[in-house]
Amino acid sequence: MCGRYALTSNLDELQARFNFEARDLEYHPRYNIAPTQRSLVVTNDGSRRAQEMRWGLVPFWSKDIKVGSKMINAVGETASTKPAFRAAYKKRRCLVLANGFFEWLKDGKARIPYYLHLGGQPPFAFAGLWETWKSPDGMGEGETVKSFTILTTQPNRLIEPIHNRMPVILSQETEALWLDPMTEDSEILNKLLAPAPAEYMAGYQVSQVVNSPRNSGPECIQTVECVEPAASDGAPISFG
Repeated sequence: MCGRYALTSNLDELQARFNFEARDLEYHPRYNIAPTQRSLVVTNDGSRRAQEMRWGLVPFWSKDIKVGSKMINAVGETASTKPAFRAAYKKRRCLVLANGFFEWLKDGKARIPYYLHLGGQPPFAFAGLWETWKSPDGMGEGETVKSFTILTTQPNRLIEPIHNRMPVILSQETEALWLDPMTEDSEILNKLLAPAPAEYMAGYQVSQVVNSPRNSGPECIQTVECVEPAASDGAPISFG
């Protein structure tokens, strides 16, 4: 699962890394992006374009935007066949830009937040799906909302002690294929939804300040004294 993440790079760095157009885009780094909030995604309709969408996919056929809060993630193994996601899986894939994400380790009654990222904390892309939804108002002029979801997969060795799922982090090589509007073969696309190699990732414990979506400053990703989680074999996982 991925329920919070951060996008901290500046716009110039993101444009250089992901090669997108950013017309009329009002962007600023954010350190604690939460469901139903708007965040930056990249789509491809012949050229790459960055735009802000609402986190939590609302299927085009839904009667209520609130359903999006239950669709912040899509299970990668079944997304191509689930009614809520299969049309977007074929036609409306996107890159969800991030520098890291949060997961909470259960320790008795406590939940300890960790910030997970690629080594060096460069920007990367989650595999995402997006939709356009128009609210039914009986007059044909309802609100139009673009929304997205993040696909998840099995955890790698780093994430497994904390959570049984992790978001799909695409490599630079697989980003182009994921975005390619001419690719619709689910067998090809499904192969991209693998866990990122643990050796390319790192993480550290952060403070409880990240628990509230009202907090969105740099303090959300500052390290605190770490309680090391244990791997499935009982050995501690190093977060370097």
